Amino acid sequence: FVSVLTYLTRDKLVSLSGGLVFAAASFAVSYVLAYLITKIFKIRVGRRGTFINMFVNANTIFIGLPLNSALFGPKSMPYFLIYYVMNTISTWAIGIFFFSSDDPTRDKTEKQSFNWKKLLPMPLVGFLISIVVLLLAIPIPGWVSTTFSMVGGIVTPMSLIYIGIILADAGLKSIHFDRDSILALIGRFIIVPAVMIIILKLFGGSMPKLESSTLIIQAAAPGL
Repeated sequence: FVSVLTYLTRDKLVSLSGGLVFAAASFAVSYVLAYLITKIFKIRVGRRGTFINMFVNANTIFIGLPLNSALFGPKSMPYFLIYYVMNTISTWAIGIFFFSSDDPTRDKTEKQSFNWKKLLPMPLVGFLISIVVLLLAIPIPGWVSTTFSMVGGIVTPMSLIYIGIILADAGLKSIHFDRDSILALIGRFIIVPAVMIIILKLFGGSMPKLESSTLIIQAAAPGL
């Protein structure tokens, strides 16, 4: 919320629409490639949904955000938010259906339901509210901005601490590399960033360097 109001203006918001298009195109191409790879390499049922989501969707909040902050600083936040929004929509509007349809234990006659509340996690809600405040030029009291800034400031360190705890609990012995996991890692760290780079090279010639760098780094973040 604070980052949007700090680093975005109405004019800049319009200029960022191109980044949304490029990010959406990257996700679309990545889904097609991931699906084709599951067919070509015969990824077994029960793994396909996880494979496709690992291939396409990044962990933008817990890893992507602190990574972006460390590399490019707070000025990259508007560009990060572009990828975050598209990644969230991709995960909860598309990726979730690959998960649900790939459950080998599910009763095929059972009607599938979708929890629409999950399409609006709180970071995305904060982003949408801030866009409304920005467009309507609603004044925000100083104490509100100060409080939100203090709370927002703990996101990066807490994310890093949380990731450290998860890795420590899991342990290196829990990591096993088979063909499917290697293919998923190749997709996440090589193919998807390459797709983003190619799209930006072909169509994003006038895009600011910081924006293109942010989109590429987020495309290369670890899987969700």
